[in-house]
Amino acid sequence: MMKFDIHPEIIQFPNGLRLVYLYKDSYVGHFGINILAGSRYERENEQGLAHFIEHCIFKGTHKRKAFHILSRLDAVGGELNAYTAKEEIAIYASFTNQHLQRAIELVADIAFHSSFPEKEILKEKEVVLDELNSYLDSPGERIFDDFEAHLFKGHALGYNILGNEQSIRNFTKEDLQHYVNRFFSLKNMVVSYVGSESIEKIKKLVEKYFSNENQNPVKVKLSSFKPQPAFKLKEEHGNVQTHAIIGGLAPNYTANDRRGMTLLTNILGGPALNSRLTLSIREKHGYAYNVEANYTPYMDTGFWSIYLGTDEKYLQKSLKLVQKELKNLCEIKMGVHQLNQAKEQLKGQIALSLEGNGGLMLGLGKSVLLFNQIDTISAIYKEIDGITATDLLEVANKYFAPTNQSELIFEVKK
Repeated sequence: MMKFDIHPEIIQFPNGLRLVYLYKDSYVGHFGINILAGSRYERENEQGLAHFIEHCIFKGTHKRKAFHILSRLDAVGGELNAYTAKEEIAIYASFTNQHLQRAIELVADIAFHSSFPEKEILKEKEVVLDELNSYLDSPGERIFDDFEAHLFKGHALGYNILGNEQSIRNFTKEDLQHYVNRFFSLKNMVVSYVGSESIEKIKKLVEKYFSNENQNPVKVKLSSFKPQPAFKLKEEHGNVQTHAIIGGLAPNYTANDRRGMTLLTNILGGPALNSRLTLSIREKHGYAYNVEANYTPYMDTGFWSIYLGTDEKYLQKSLKLVQKELKNLCEIKMGVHQLNQAKEQLKGQIALSLEGNGGLMLGLGKSVLLFNQIDTISAIYKEIDGITATDLLEVANKYFAPTNQSELIFEVKK
């Protein structure tokens, strides 16, 4: 057993709610809710609704106004926040141990008792529209969402999490409340805690503030996804740089080759400065400052992508270097030393990710929400160690083959 391994406890309450508890010796605690209510569950006329709800739950409950919600933890040095992703909405708080009950009660209050005041909804529409415009002015961010929109065309996974101007302007209080009633039920969420309070105390507080809330038995169902043909698209935008993404479909969360895909994208363009694309495109040739490879798994599918932003005169040269590295991964089996080095790098990055207790808390909750289990670090390391050079060749050829690649380029407007 590794000294830094984690062994959280998962508690199932009679009302269907699940609690993930992990002891960490710290003066600061972290508590949150992960709800299976992300943007992929929106109907066509609801695009952006999950994210809009994430904003509006802070605007008032049946017993608190917006100011009191925002001040409840901030006044004692704590933090309250939320985010929306394709598959989940998360609400979370960080606080000193003496304010544990204050935090848990507040998170429960905004999750289940938001009143969505009409005046606040109108104001927040302008805030979210400003957020949308800011995003539209950031081609290095926008290209990722536009790529997914094409890759998952015709499916809710392709929806922009922020929505669009028309959908945002059309949202009503009834729309928000209906979405919350559909998805914010105890059986459709997981609460998680990382800190030094006892599990008995956490269970007692969770039972106190969550036991009588929405117990809607409806289980969220995934809509079927039909893969689209590969595409190569160019669009003109008012950019200073040219932005490009190459990518395609990838394994889902539970697929056998997900660890191999994680390792491959880390080798290609992970956060380390010695990734192949960074060494080739940035360090050797100086063609681009931003270059990265990513792998995003979902419950039933996933996608990989390589992004770069460069001067238009270097675009084709950069893309050729990308194709060279992809071809090498498909054709050249990695040597023993090279493979072991790549594995150790990935395992080290996983270990470093455990240092942030707030992110760890959210990650544990998400794992239980999607799979009802948590892999130990020892188990993850064992899976990584079990990857062979032949495995990587097979995964690379399955997903990186030219026929499986799609491409989106934001050209500089002439």
